Amino acid sequence: QVQLVESGGGLVQAGDSLRLSCATSGRTFSLYAMGWFRQAPGKDREFVGSITRSGTITYNADSVKGRFTISRNGAQNTVYLQIDNLKPEDTAVYYCAANRLVWNASPDYWGQGTQVTVSS
Repeated sequence: QVQLVESGGGLVQAGDSLRLSCATSGRTFSLYAMGWFRQAPGKDREFVGSITRSGTITYNADSVKGRFTISRNGAQNTVYLQIDNLKPEDTAVYYCAANRLVWNASPDYWGQGTQVTVSS
């Protein structure tokens, strides 16, 4: 089992950048594929992207549009989501997720979320 804790959200202006972090518990980070989702007010949760244990990254092209970068640091047991050129439509709660061994569209483990609010 793994616990996930997101951080790095906040209130920013359009055009700013943010780096969200997701710290994982235990010594098993290398066993998990990781991903990010977001949920805007009044909308369904949306897949943002994922990164496998070996570092292969998949993005939801529609929501990412070249501004999002996912990475993972095994030494720090942390996965990151860098968001550049933030737009008001990026306002959402961002969730980190994990699935053991291989990525799954319905991952088993979730963080509590971190709020990102982008003002115009």
